[in-house]
Amino acid sequence: MLDKSYLVPWGKRGSLSTDTEAAVLAELVHESTPLPAGVRRERFERSFAASVGSRHAISVNSSAVALQMAIRMLDLAPGDEVIATPQTHRATVQPLLDHDVQVRFCDIDPTTLNLDPAALESLITPRTRALLLVHYGGCPAEMDTVMALARRHGFLVLEDCVHALGARYRGRSPGSLADLATFSLRNAKSGTALGEGGLITCDRDDWAERLHRLRAPDRDTRTVHPQPAGLPGTSYAMPLQRGCVRRPGSDATMPEGVAALGQAQLAGVETAVARRRALAGRLDEVLARYPFLTPQSAPAHSVHAYHLYTCLADHQELRDRLVLALDRRGVEIQLRYFPQHLLPQWRHRGHLRGECPVAERSWFEQHLNLPCHPMLTCHQQDYLIEALDGALAELNGGAPAPARVPATACGPR
Repeated sequence: MLDKSYLVPWGKRGSLSTDTEAAVLAELVHESTPLPAGVRRERFERSFAASVGSRHAISVNSSAVALQMAIRMLDLAPGDEVIATPQTHRATVQPLLDHDVQVRFCDIDPTTLNLDPAALESLITPRTRALLLVHYGGCPAEMDTVMALARRHGFLVLEDCVHALGARYRGRSPGSLADLATFSLRNAKSGTALGEGGLITCDRDDWAERLHRLRAPDRDTRTVHPQPAGLPGTSYAMPLQRGCVRRPGSDATMPEGVAALGQAQLAGVETAVARRRALAGRLDEVLARYPFLTPQSAPAHSVHAYHLYTCLADHQELRDRLVLALDRRGVEIQLRYFPQHLLPQWRHRGHLRGECPVAERSWFEQHLNLPCHPMLTCHQQDYLIEALDGALAELNGGAPAPARVPATACGPR
């Protein structure tokens, strides 16, 4: 399948680009102000914080760095315990390997595929210091219950919002629901910026100050006036600056070009997410006619961002046959993500199969993701609906399906 050209490909770009982005890049090329000055970066951070509903947004050069720095804010000590979801990309939990802590993976809810609050409570101990969760696929986790447990037991919560730009939980945006949060601006996200970038949001002023220091070295710059006596025949009439580093940092500053594009992309996030939701609605209508395939669903008080459109088959044979049937029809399918506790680096730390049975059954037997991104043309969307309907009818014993789902306005053809 890797070398195949698909009629409906998996999304390589998750956002919408306009002439605005090209104009921003042209302005940067001809800009006379030094690009490291940070004017656009600071503007982007203010806009992003406002859009999420957080006091602070600190931008960095990648989402992986954002997670590493956010985990630093947890002040983990040897012997601490951290609870994490297994249903996520490895980048969410990978930074924990650098800390001498015990990670306890919490099983997921079979409907939302997010961390299951009922399973969470049984994992909390007096050593629990933090919880890492993800809003899987753009479906918000059940944050009220999670935060109530966190406050009762005294641990911190970090939400990985890599999928959740444009989602809502009880009217609020992910990124403002926990103690701190991280975001990604990589290619497949609903807001991107030259392929890479990350942000950390929080409300605490002291954390924001620490994050700024971690992001780049803290320099003390002083102006000095050297005496004219220098090299023979020379003198210095111009003041010079001498800098010293007061605190080391990682030099993970987001480039001005990335920040400028991120600012331009913010205005288009809702449009991109609306296109995802419109296509997800059409896919839901097809699946509703075939009871052996169930879509991931968000509770009534949440709004799904559909970074991923995930559905669950009744059993593995059915799932595998559907994947092959769609592949024959030219529809690219991916399975995201392998249970984290079963990856070699975590098995090396003692994690075993059976630790998260719902997540394991979901991935190994039921789970598949259908293409659902705003770059699909109307023709590709219509073809996806027909291909899915035809493949499911084939698996249903060739039973004729009801009238095909009508096409809807979806943007570019």
